[in-house]
Amino acid sequence: MRIGIVDLDTSHPQSWIPIERELGHKIVGVWDGGSIHPKGYAEQFATEHNIPRVFDSLEEMVPAVDCAIIHSCNWDTHIDKARPFVAAGKSVLVDKPLAGNPSDLEMLKTWAEMGVRITGGSALRFCRETQDWLAKPVEERGTPHTVFCGCGVDEFNYGIHAYSMLSGIMGPGIVSVRHLGKGIQRRVQVNWSDGRIGFLVVGDAQWIPFYATIVTERGVTQYIVDNSKLYRGLLESVLPYLAGESDACPVSMDALIEPELAAIAARRSWLEGDREVALSELSQVDEGYDGAEFAEFYRKQKYP
Repeated sequence: MRIGIVDLDTSHPQSWIPIERELGHKIVGVWDGGSIHPKGYAEQFATEHNIPRVFDSLEEMVPAVDCAIIHSCNWDTHIDKARPFVAAGKSVLVDKPLAGNPSDLEMLKTWAEMGVRITGGSALRFCRETQDWLAKPVEERGTPHTVFCGCGVDEFNYGIHAYSMLSGIMGPGIVSVRHLGKGIQRRVQVNWSDGRIGFLVVGDAQWIPFYATIVTERGVTQYIVDNSKLYRGLLESVLPYLAGESDACPVSMDALIEPELAAIAARRSWLEGDREVALSELSQVDEGYDGAEFAEFYRKQKYP
């Protein structure tokens, strides 16, 4: 599969490229919008990573690739950057967070319903520790009824990892979210339609490892995620589908967007006095998380 990289904002592009190549895919070119890095960075990146082409526009990239991988730090641009590839029948992998508002998430759902091969999100959904635990017989491990996950750094760009890890363990079916208050970090309760509950600790703090505690009728499992295996877990799960080697989407779009919707509901909860917010309450006009604001913050952190 010929892959084009859209935006070089984070550390993910250089970390993913060796795995993508090892899995048999070609990186044919890059395009960078310049929202984080200075002029000339894309050319330097291409040279350092033996990538043959730097495209002048997304439209120029479209006919040269089979799949676009979007790494934009400003998640509010993901839909517009995916659009030309979707229109041309190409596959798309959208890095986390998928989007920061319900309207954009609904567009991803619409595209998936149209048959577009599009997926992505946080690698924590596919982390090896969770996959190994889920692979055990249910009779041995039990069914998770209460799960606790967390991470540090921030509420959404990094916090979405905790929401996604929780979803990967519990499966789909989130109906409501409630913010439980903020100490050093925010505490969030996530409720499933069958009465199961997850608890999250996310928000501004120093980096700490991703962690989970899973309680079932059979026992308790705890683990800290090995970050060195994270990206491989994601790419091994989604690239066969995006390449057309498998028709089985690893995660339905309805399930894939639940972590982002839950995070948006959590934000609304703390803005509205910590009340319980149903996902069904979220509307196309919910502002969600501001991608441009985060991208500006990220740029200043990288280039003070």
